[in-house]
Amino acid sequence: LARRIRLLFTMADSKAVYSQQEHLQAKYVGTGHADTTKFEWAVNQHRDSYSAYIGHHSLLAYSAIAENESMGRLRYQFMQKMLAPCGKPPKREDE
Repeated sequence: LARRIRLLFTMADSKAVYSQQEHLQAKYVGTGHADTTKFEWAVNQHRDSYSAYIGHHSLLAYSAIAENESMGRLRYQFMQKMLAPCGKPPKREDE
């Protein structure tokens, strides 16, 4: 009986985890999924990094000092890089 109860809880927990994962993937684009390509993953990583640099004043100030640029100019450059951080996407095999 204890083994059966443990099995039921394990199955319920796995369904809950799967449901939470689906919810996160629908809510946040950058979490990825089974069909995420290497290029999409890299783009998400770069965009997350640039948005962190823009959003955190201390990171932006550090970058500005390191590159000897104004914070406004770096913010603008980071925003421009967010459009296509890894260049053009590769051609898909199915096209």
